[in-house]
Amino acid sequence: MTTPLALTCGEPAGIGPEIAVAAWRELGAGLPFFWIGDPAHLPGTCPVVEIAQPSDTRAACARGLPVLRHDFPGPRLPGRPDPAQAQGIIDVIARGADLVSSGAAAALCTAPINKQALAEGAGFSHPGHTEYLAALAGTKKVVMMLACEALRVVPATIHIPLSEVPARLNGEDLEETIRITHAGLIRDFGIAGPRIAVAGLNPHAGEGGRMGREEIEIITPTLDRLRAEGMDIAGPLPADTMFHDAARTRYDAAVAMYHDQALIPVKTLDFDHGVNVTLGLPFIRTSPDHGTALDIAGHGTANPASLIAALRMGARMAAARAATR
Repeated sequence: MTTPLALTCGEPAGIGPEIAVAAWRELGAGLPFFWIGDPAHLPGTCPVVEIAQPSDTRAACARGLPVLRHDFPGPRLPGRPDPAQAQGIIDVIARGADLVSSGAAAALCTAPINKQALAEGAGFSHPGHTEYLAALAGTKKVVMMLACEALRVVPATIHIPLSEVPARLNGEDLEETIRITHAGLIRDFGIAGPRIAVAGLNPHAGEGGRMGREEIEIITPTLDRLRAEGMDIAGPLPADTMFHDAARTRYDAAVAMYHDQALIPVKTLDFDHGVNVTLGLPFIRTSPDHGTALDIAGHGTANPASLIAALRMGARMAAARAATR
């Protein structure tokens, strides 16, 4: 891969700086990426090579972690977010998005942020990275995919109370979610004829209406419309039988109806290597599937496996997207 990946700094008080260094030590020149942030926030044991532009990354990464400098007010205080640094964190995300949009970076990987700290320090009004990146890109609808080597799964509804899921579930949103997932599997994962499995909302997928009618009234009609267009879609399926070894061989991605229905199987199958992928953006975005871990920041114990997996997946997605152009 000739074009490097961009990695944003995320919350400096969290584990982002530590796992960025660990990722560089693991990947080195084999997967060139540059870090956007304040070099003073990186652990002092890491060799840093400041670069003027992303194209300098490959030459730099053999000598140290390539850093595209973005100065912050004040030092890094592990475990203690500084409100004065909130705007800098937001600006780094926007800068990374600009670089990947322009083609200077092949994909954007984002280190975790603390949304409360951003809201308190800079009035950040977006629910998270995903929504902010969608706003920057001018994209109305994006889809969150959680992925590991064993499973790709998309929740149709995300960060809402479970009690609100039935009311929020509708055919139009579900159809758009499946369409974006289908297109993403083709464009970003190189799967020519994607197979998608869709979970039911209720136990036993409603059992013919005896345990709920969402499958009959919302999910099945939506899937039938898409199947009539030629999409390979199975469902609605009972969620409790969708994720065992044999079942997973029958689809390329699963669509679940709510957050935990999607995330529990991914985190059970491969807790350390899960990756958060945003589908529907004009550029590639991945992220480790964990938070800032303020409680262990600065202790040197953070596991970089999910970040390394996110960088590797970003590189594979970039290659797949390039091959379909």
